Amino acid sequence: MSDSRHVLRDVGAAATATAAGAGATWAAYNVLVWQAQQARTTIPHRTDNAPNGDGIYLPDGVGPLRVTRDSPGELHLTVFGDSTAAGLGVDSADDTPGVRVARRVAADTGRVIRYSNKAIVGATSKGLAAQIDAMLIAGHQPDVALILVGANDVTATNGIRASANRLGAAVRRLRDTGAVVVVGTCPDFGVITAIPQPLRSVLRIWGLRLAARQASAVRGAGGVAVPLADLLAEEFKAEPDHMFSPDHYHPSAAGYELAAAILTPPVLEEIGEWGPAPLPEPPEMSETVPTSKFMTRLLRRARTVT
Repeated sequence: MSDSRHVLRDVGAAATATAAGAGATWAAYNVLVWQAQQARTTIPHRTDNAPNGDGIYLPDGVGPLRVTRDSPGELHLTVFGDSTAAGLGVDSADDTPGVRVARRVAADTGRVIRYSNKAIVGATSKGLAAQIDAMLIAGHQPDVALILVGANDVTATNGIRASANRLGAAVRRLRDTGAVVVVGTCPDFGVITAIPQPLRSVLRIWGLRLAARQASAVRGAGGVAVPLADLLAEEFKAEPDHMFSPDHYHPSAAGYELAAAILTPPVLEEIGEWGPAPLPEPPEMSETVPTSKFMTRLLRRARTVT
């Protein structure tokens, strides 16, 4: 049995055992396996590239300017991660999350931002090391590193602990270069209605568990974790047609704009530009997380699966 089937079996077992009181059987597991196979056509496996916004961004909104030997890059911001980090789902580089953060930081600080994106479509936490290698080979060490990763670890059913540890190792490595690191943790699969139930709920729980482990690993490595599942779920659930791109999986320009608005304050705080007021405390869990007794028991049982 492959690792992915083993993980799905364990989570399916948790779901089935939780529902056993209602007369459910291991048929529930077979449903999950079937839905996981069907989800291969529901969750897009895209290989196209996101728009490239690399370059110099000025405080007055000008950019991207081509990077040259004489470029006045005062603060280097580099993005790592998966297709969401790359900005897949939009047509213009200006709408990608990294560029939006770069423009916001330039405008808010009055500093020139040199922006580069090393994220790769389809990447999991396993790919972060290679992305950092590519950055170091190019000889451009960032002042600020922004990482968005986790969704593909869930759909690939990679081990939660191992995925979080890989992320922690990447954060530690970037911190060792002198960069501050801000990480947007795994998003909420519960808002992706194109994924059928009960698989959607299982993936959601898997993603929430991964996000919690990611946050712990990031903090332990000296980075800042931003709980995107908690902070974005309500808006994406309320306006899916507005917040999702046409593939119903990746964010739209509006979705990325919201993500950038959430990610920018921690970046500003880490570089000493936020100001005297403390950052608002994020919620521990979004209001859209199911609160039924069934889901509570399922989440409790799923925590035992590693």
